[in-house]
Order: sequence, then structure tokens, then C-alpha cells
Amino acid sequence: MRNLVALIALFIPVLVLRAQEPLPKELTFQEAVNIALRNSVTLNQQRNQLEINQIQKSAAIASMAPSISANLFAQQFNGNSFDQQQGRVVNGVRDAVRGNISANLTLFNGFNQLNTLKQNNNLLEAQSYNVKRTQEDIINTVSIQYLQVLLDEELLKIARENYESQNAQYNQVKEQVALGARSPVDEYNQLSLAKGAELRMLQAETTLNNDKAILTQTLLIDPFEEYQVVKPNWDIGLITGHAITLDEMYNTAKENRGDYIRAERNETAARFSVAATRGSLTPTLSAFFDYGSAYNFIRDVPDSVLAQNPSLNRPFEDQFGSDNRYKTYGLNLSIPILNGLQSRTRLVQNKVAYENARINTRNVEVTLKADVLRTSRNFDLAKRSYTVSQTQAEAAEVAFQFESERYNLGVTNFVDFAQANRAMVQAQTDRAQAEYRLLFQKILLEYAMGTLKVDGLQQ
Repeated sequence: MRNLVALIALFIPVLVLRAQEPLPKELTFQEAVNIALRNSVTLNQQRNQLEINQIQKSAAIASMAPSISANLFAQQFNGNSFDQQQGRVVNGVRDAVRGNISANLTLFNGFNQLNTLKQNNNLLEAQSYNVKRTQEDIINTVSIQYLQVLLDEELLKIARENYESQNAQYNQVKEQVALGARSPVDEYNQLSLAKGAELRMLQAETTLNNDKAILTQTLLIDPFEEYQVVKPNWDIGLITGHAITLDEMYNTAKENRGDYIRAERNETAARFSVAATRGSLTPTLSAFFDYGSAYNFIRDVPDSVLAQNPSLNRPFEDQFGSDNRYKTYGLNLSIPILNGLQSRTRLVQNKVAYENARINTRNVEVTLKADVLRTSRNFDLAKRSYTVSQTQAEAAEVAFQFESERYNLGVTNFVDFAQANRAMVQAQTDRAQAEYRLLFQKILLEYAMGTLKVDGLQQ
């Protein structure tokens, strides 16, 4: 009775400590994707660049409107200066205030402004599709890493079950050897098999820890925070029954792939950039308008002089409001003749950039075709692999069951038993890999076609 009480007293603190340990946080696939999209450095940088492209487009639109400015000048002259109020040179200290409003409107500049607007509009669209594709890249990356962690957990489960089975088999053989029913060599062979299973279990756990760390880095979450990934509740039957032709995939990809559309928009933007640069080589015609007035005040003028010449320092309202008002308007024609070949140099540079953009578009199109073809064929192979792996695993498990019974009865040798065990573990591993790869094939298909969306992800 004392021993029982002591044993209970020993285990109570352990149970209390275990109860105080926080349970691992469950991380669903949808949560992992949302965290990655929220924390991604690359995606946030691309969104910031989108804001820059938006303001550049707005600036290009505003550049087509008149430019208006207001100016105010205040100065003091000490010595000889021309006083427009009197129309003569005066000697002394004179205060002068001038103000004007100017407007300038470009009437024609070789369609430079129009082509610049089209260029910035295409750059904005290109960046928006770049943001879209970056989101899909992140979802795809998280999917691969999340799948790997799920697979690692399943492989660890298989390895642990195999180790427990082999360890139980070892204890059984050990007892049989002690009773003289088996040879000692069987005990050592089974011990080797059990330790090999334990080693593979430890290796599987190491792989799981490493892959969880990689997923943690992608999500940018606290590495010290424990979490447990949750298998998505997807219907593998629906995924297996999903069918789409190669031509349909290709057409859908050309309409939705962000990287391909971005390349097209960049190519178009580069073409308008060439046209805008050509416009800088043509004459520029602009209209201008200027409206202003001025006020002058001569200091230290005797009252007697002011009495004889009352117009010398007229009130501010009279000078600025009526006497000194003026309007100037007209047309200005500017013809570029020579500027050190700067414009022609920019034209050549933009032509090269346009040609490079065309090359990049063709390259992205080839990449798109390769992705669609590879994903389509891999999806068909994944469905077939899943079916084959199920049959293989069922056959291997039955074979190992029969071989275990024969081995326990002493009908078969250890080599055949070990071989059956390895075949079963490998078949279970292949089945797990085929299942999880097939589960995520829908995401890979949508990623290849450019239709992958956060809202389309299901648990």
C-alpha cells in the first residue's frame, strides 16, 4: 500500500506539468496560405511597386493638362533703378512687389505625352498581373511545403508503427529463445531489424523537423511556436474525376497567367516608350498665358515732393489693381537641332529594351506551354500512381501478414520475413506519397493555368 501511495505521489507532479504544457497549435492549409500572403516580403514589395506605377500613370494623365503656376516677388533697390510707375530712372531706395499667374499648354510634341500615358498604363497593368502571379507563387510554394510536412508526418507514423511492430516481434523472439524454441541468431537478427526500424523512425522525425522549419521560414512565424498541420478535407474522388484537355489548359493559361500577361504588357509598354522617344525628336508647339501686376514704393521722399507729384507713390490698390496690370499670351515653337545626340541615344536604348521585351514574351510563352504540358501529364500519372500504390500496399500488407505467421511457426527463414517487411513499409510509403501528391494536383493544375485564388482553396 505504501508503494502504491508513493508511486501516485511521484506521478502527480508529472501529470500536472503535462496538463500545463500548451497543446500544439493546429495550422490549417488555408491559414498557412493567408499567413504567407500577409507576411511575404516579396509580395508586399510588389504591392508597393504597384502604388508607384499607379501614381506614375496619374502623373502621365496630369501632364496632358495645362501647367499653372503663381509667383510673387518682393525686392528692394538701393541706387539707380527704373520705376515703371513714373516711367523713369530714380535714385534712392525703392521697394518693389510683383505677382503673376502663368499657364502653359503643350499643343503638339510628336504625341510624346500620349505615348507616355499609354506606356505607363501598360506598366501599371503589367505590375498588377505581377502581383497576381506573385500571390500564386506563394500559394504554390506553401502548398509544396505544407504537402511535404503532411507527408513527413505520415511517413513518421508508418515508421513508428513499423518500429513498434518489430520491437514487439523482437520481445516475442527473445522469449522464444529463452525457452529454447528458437536459435539465438534469430534474436540478434530480429534485434537488428528492430533497431533498423527505430533508426528509420528517428530519421523520419528529423526530416519532419527540418521541413517544418522550412515552412516556418516561408510563413515568417515564430520558430519556437509549436504547431500541428491539419490534413485538408478534400475529396480525392472529385480530384481524381477532374478532367480537362490540354488545349483547354493552354487557352486558359494564356488568358490568366500573370507572368505571361505581364510580359505582353511590358512589351507593349516598351513599344510605346519607343514612340514617345521619337516624339522628343520633333518640334514642340505650346501655348502660354501670363497675367500679373506690380507695386513700387520710393522711400524717404519729402512731403513737398509728394504734394507736387502725387503719382510718385500711388496707393497699393491703384498700382496693383489697375495701373500695372498686364496680360501676355501667345504660341511658342521649339525645334530641337542638336543636344549631344542624347535623344537619339535614348531612342536606341528604348528600341533595344523593346526587342528584349519581345524576346522575354516568347520565352514566357514557351515556359507556359511546358508548364501546362508537364502538369497535365503529371496529373494523369498521379491518378494512375495512386491506384497502383493502393493495390501494391494492400498486397504487401497481406503478404507480410502471411509471412509473419509462417515465420512465427518456423516455416520460413528470417531473410524472407525481413524482405516482406521491407516490401510492406515501402508500399505504405509509396501509397502515402501518391495520395498526398494527388491531393495537391488540383492546386498545381490551377497554378499552371493561372487560375489559383485564395478564395478557391477549400479545407
